[in-house]
Amino acid sequence: MRGVALDICPDATLADITHDISPQDILGGALELAAAYKYFPQGTVFLCVVDPGVGSSRRGIAADAGGRRFVAPDNGLLTEVFRDATPSVVVELTERKYARPTVSRTFEGRDRFAPAAAWLAKGIAITALGAEVTDWRSLDIPEPHEGGGQLTGEVLRVDRFGNLVTNIDRERLVRVAASRPIQIVVAGQPVTKFVATYAEAENGSLCALFGSSDHLEIAVAGGSAAGCLGLTRGAAVVVRFDAFP
Repeated sequence: MRGVALDICPDATLADITHDISPQDILGGALELAAAYKYFPQGTVFLCVVDPGVGSSRRGIAADAGGRRFVAPDNGLLTEVFRDATPSVVVELTERKYARPTVSRTFEGRDRFAPAAAWLAKGIAITALGAEVTDWRSLDIPEPHEGGGQLTGEVLRVDRFGNLVTNIDRERLVRVAASRPIQIVVAGQPVTKFVATYAEAENGSLCALFGSSDHLEIAVAGGSAAGCLGLTRGAAVVVRFDAFP
């Protein structure tokens, strides 16, 4: 994919967000992309491929959103980006002259998506890649909910350090807590220490904090919360406010 892109646009600067998304993990890719894209310059072209439907009838799309452009399979990979920044235009990749002459049924990242991204970097209009569409796919990403004196969420991803990143964001938690003391429970395990940095917790201890994406994380200082607790995506996280007078 890098070779194809550079052959079309030799002046492109290539930067990798990650190659550590688990195979077929569209949600994991969507979350990592949403956490990173806004820190890249306006005009950046993102080539995004987590594609278990490669070679099938699923579409390839290109989009302009938040001042950046994205090329991806139409499988929900851009869900969180589009939630942050409503796209101004989304097109289907149908114009064959902006793909390689032969498109592999098992490697469209190389033969369809990389060329499209490189042509965008070279300066073509996004509408040159194909007809505009308005019915792209989105993932059903769980939202935390309030009720019964608590905020109930779940672990959405486990980062490479074993931190459990939840779907509870700082703004929501602060609003719901309304300055009341809180009690955090993950999969039935109480988390007694809330910290601002990992270094504030004793080595090996369980703690909670807001991570770099401003979402509530459960961590083990100097270790892996996922490993210590035996938890992964989908584990329940409850923030209680009714446990205190």
